[in-house]
Amino acid sequence: MTIAITPAEMREVEAKAISSGLTTGLELMERAGASVVEAILAKWPTDVDAPRRAVVLCGPGNNGGDGFVVARLLHEKGWTVVVGLYGDPAKLPPDARTNYERWCAIGTVESFPPATSYEPFLGVYAPGAVFVDALFGIGLSRPIDFDLFTGVCGLVENTFAANWNVVAIDIPTGLDAETGALLCGPPPHPGIAAAADLTVTFHAPKTGHLTGEGPAVCGELVVKDIGL
Repeated sequence: MTIAITPAEMREVEAKAISSGLTTGLELMERAGASVVEAILAKWPTDVDAPRRAVVLCGPGNNGGDGFVVARLLHEKGWTVVVGLYGDPAKLPPDARTNYERWCAIGTVESFPPATSYEPFLGVYAPGAVFVDALFGIGLSRPIDFDLFTGVCGLVENTFAANWNVVAIDIPTGLDAETGALLCGPPPHPGIAAAADLTVTFHAPKTGHLTGEGPAVCGELVVKDIGL
């Protein structure tokens, strides 16, 4: 039987592991990113010589930090990677900021949503390209900017007849990780989520993956052990 935990319980597990001295937040972030890359390559194995391309959208918290790790590790495997950041890099949490800086040492970061053109994100597209949603993770339970939602969902679901391979780190943007409800912008906007083909979460499924709209928008759910 699959036992799901709430986001609060997951945060408690992580906090205890870090406070015990058995690991650090930075180590957990590295393991999380590596496990996402492992899941991507397992689901969509590609020929070594094939062009491999990805867009990674990173948010303002530690989920975004996981995304920067994924971007760096894919780049190290020879992928073409475009990275976008929603938020101010100066306000990133320390571990996420470290991985932002590690990425900046090898690549650039685009603002998301872009002030003008989506071309940097669309320019990397090829059939089978991977789109990584690392925006908010399991902590999001309130409505956010509707333009952001529609920008992400437009890229995920409407561009090139939805031929991206969409990966969500922890939870698709727009899904409440506790209740499985769809979040939305200010009324009267309806609930909306960036539906994934693959959702990679850590330690245990979250309640929102398995209830409400979770099963419909998470795609294949993979749970990875990151040493907790």
